[in-house]
Amino acid sequence: MKTDDLVAMLATGVDAVDPRVVEKRFALALALGLSGAGILMVALLGVRRDLAQVAMTGMFWLKLAFPAAVLGAALSVTMRLARPGYGAGTGWLLSALALAALWLGAGAALVAVPPALRAHMVLGETWRVCTLCVTVLSIPAFCAVFWALRGLAPTRLHQAGAAAGLLAGAQGLLVYCLHCPETTLPFWGVWYVLGMLVPATLGAALGKVLLRW
Repeated sequence: MKTDDLVAMLATGVDAVDPRVVEKRFALALALGLSGAGILMVALLGVRRDLAQVAMTGMFWLKLAFPAAVLGAALSVTMRLARPGYGAGTGWLLSALALAALWLGAGAALVAVPPALRAHMVLGETWRVCTLCVTVLSIPAFCAVFWALRGLAPTRLHQAGAAAGLLAGAQGLLVYCLHCPETTLPFWGVWYVLGMLVPATLGAALGKVLLRW
């Protein structure tokens, strides 16, 4: 068989690949993850009754800004790692910068208050349940993001799993902020971060198993 004939035979019936397939899969994964987290939050926790009033404050939007920044950075990493041979790009750095900004703000807030008040700023009223709540609300996004990755071709499985888990954790935290009453940076810097690290760690551990192709 001639080379041209072989190429023609292999190409017969092959459909064109959508150049935006990665973006479309992750758009659907985000929609499923955020909506699933929202349904879980309403069913298990409920939305803050004073949300309309709280939404008029700068601290509320600052609270949302942190998981939104991590979500954007983690999405960038995950979408790049969904393609074979691609590195993470600058997404990890952007995530680290968002975390550093939060921790710097938290440190400044602790320094500015008397020592007797610092423990309460870190623990707040809900430290016992915050990390668990964020983790539970991340479950729909975790499933959706791993579904998106499994339909693509990641090759750096541990790193892709960690990025997917962080992306899921950021979605869970973003939704949880609509319920959480805590308003101090030190609380966010500990318990919000732990809430995102749980699915990120789980994703890194399971990446080689769930994303193998």
